[in-house]
Amino acid sequence: MIQFYAPDIEQTLQLPEDEARHCIKVLRTRPGSLVEVIDGKGNRFTCRLLDDNPRHASVVIEERCAVTPAWSTHITVAVAPTKNMDRMEWLTEKLTEIGVNRIIPVLCRHSERKEIKIERLQRIAISAMKQSLKAQLPEIYPMTPLRHIVTDIDADMRFIAYCDPSIPRKLLAKEYKPGCKSVIILIGPEGDFDPEEIKESLDSGYIPVTLGDNRLRTETAALVACDTFHIINQLKS
Repeated sequence: MIQFYAPDIEQTLQLPEDEARHCIKVLRTRPGSLVEVIDGKGNRFTCRLLDDNPRHASVVIEERCAVTPAWSTHITVAVAPTKNMDRMEWLTEKLTEIGVNRIIPVLCRHSERKEIKIERLQRIAISAMKQSLKAQLPEIYPMTPLRHIVTDIDADMRFIAYCDPSIPRKLLAKEYKPGCKSVIILIGPEGDFDPEEIKESLDSGYIPVTLGDNRLRTETAALVACDTFHIINQLKS
């Protein structure tokens, strides 16, 4: 099934230009055909194509249904962007595929990248959402200082994963309690969080965790953490 993304489909009754071009020019969809449209807010629409204008193809909505995500826990992954943006783009794609609600690029003391443009990440997330047949687009924050995440982002369970063995940690797979309404995991840069950043997070109630005995790259650690939440929830469902 091919899904088209139109965030304002109920108001405009049109496919955005890039989606309309793909529908009309590439797939050669003809007026009268049914197409599946998602709004990224959890809704899927069965629409009938009214014309073949590749700039703003008009549709009529035949059916609307709410798509319940395959996971019930609201998952936030806050991760320090890698110096190589290709790896951050890969992570965004994979997190969207396996299921995440919010991705927050973290600015911390040892960050390899201090600035980030999220437009490219948003486009990648849209593509991954469509290809994995989801209907909810993860929210992607701009670069956010760690202190703001620690103080302003709340969740039922809050974790910080780091490498420094001198500050005691517990295994994430044992600490995470399945079925909680919301969870956030902090993943630092390749140089790890600064000890003061770890202390600030722990003082704010974050649980110190490790992802296992293997030393992981930033993007791998973020993906492993997110998938750990999913696997434990699935085993306990």
